[in-house]
Amino acid sequence: MKLQLGLKRRHPLKVTLLILGLTLTLGVTTTVSAQTNIAVGVYNFPPVASVNSENKVEGLLGDLLRELDSTNDKVTFRIVYTSPKRRHLDFHAGLYDVIFFENPSWGWENLPVNATRPILMDEDVYVALNKPGRDQSFFDNVTERQLVAISGYHYGFAGLSTDNAELEKRFNIEFSHSHSRNLDLIKADRPSLAEVAVVSRSYLQSHLNDNPEDSDRFLVSDTPDQTYLLHIMARDNGPIDATTLEQLLSPLFKDGRYQQFVYKRDLQLPPGIPEPAAP
Repeated sequence: MKLQLGLKRRHPLKVTLLILGLTLTLGVTTTVSAQTNIAVGVYNFPPVASVNSENKVEGLLGDLLRELDSTNDKVTFRIVYTSPKRRHLDFHAGLYDVIFFENPSWGWENLPVNATRPILMDEDVYVALNKPGRDQSFFDNVTERQLVAISGYHYGFAGLSTDNAELEKRFNIEFSHSHSRNLDLIKADRPSLAEVAVVSRSYLQSHLNDNPEDSDRFLVSDTPDQTYLLHIMARDNGPIDATTLEQLLSPLFKDGRYQQFVYKRDLQLPPGIPEPAAP
């Protein structure tokens, strides 16, 4: 049977946290009135974002930054690489002041930030090798399986903890830095190392688009590990606030450019971001 993916939401997910940080110097809090250099921190979270061998950002974030750069002659961007495990420390150290595509519950509760409305949504699912006789009941006690996940990501089954040492005590879990590697481990059929991978639905769909032969090889959980809304968060009393960031993105929301970037990457719009108007 052909594997079909999609969130059961008002907008079908055609079916990756990227994190980006911005260090801004703005003359006012509502508009960009002078030349502004924005240092963008990013870690690999495809298809939301990834960094290529030339240290350039790809994915949804890359599309968004290029569009903002081309339509705002007073804004320039500079990429600063961070990681899932290091992003909160880098924020605390003042290396950036804004982070895109984050959920407030992912380690930001005690940090001085203010958030925009949600601008993206996705969910994580469990992926196992599709074998004869194996069905959705395989995921009933998923925390007892041999798991593979990404170091520094926040997962529902783990109570959003990112403490690898703690999680290794609680679960049979292997950490990596690549969804691709984790899916390869599932396909290798080595249950002592990997029975279930936890993967974002958008990344899984992107993988299947590029590797349609894998469609029948995977068993995907009907029930997600978690569904999340992603925001932009800005430092309290920083150089730019969440309201101003929404104003910068507003033209892209209104004419549908942002929505098209989202659909291109098999991602999903959250409630509150309208569908683009028909031509």
